[in-house]
Amino acid sequence: MVEQLKVFENNVIALEAYGGFTEVDEKYCQKLFSQKLEKGFDKVNILVKIDELKITKSSLNALLEDMVWVFRNYHKMGRFAIVANSPIIEKLVAIDNLFYASKKEGRDERYFNVSEIESALDYVNH
Repeated sequence: MVEQLKVFENNVIALEAYGGFTEVDEKYCQKLFSQKLEKGFDKVNILVKIDELKITKSSLNALLEDMVWVFRNYHKMGRFAIVANSPIIEKLVAIDNLFYASKKEGRDERYFNVSEIESALDYVNH
């Protein structure tokens, strides 16, 4: 399940994924992203809180579709905050950022612990 943590009028999307991630969730995320672009924003900053996400309850098809969609649309993304409580995810974000980050394009990905959610919100809002 995916829900918005907070609605922003600027170019920020803040989401929380918990339980399982389905094809419906993937389409919902794509819709929110498209709405930001339709409002005229060139880049969309994203916060995703995933500390309660259960991969075992998620659709493999939805996860793969999400990966493909991100790969096709990463150039429209700016700051990306992953909020979790996992040393493994923290390492994966650092590795992913080696490929994702571009100062010229305004792209950067950071990991935040759940206790740092306010800092993560500040990060995607600047």
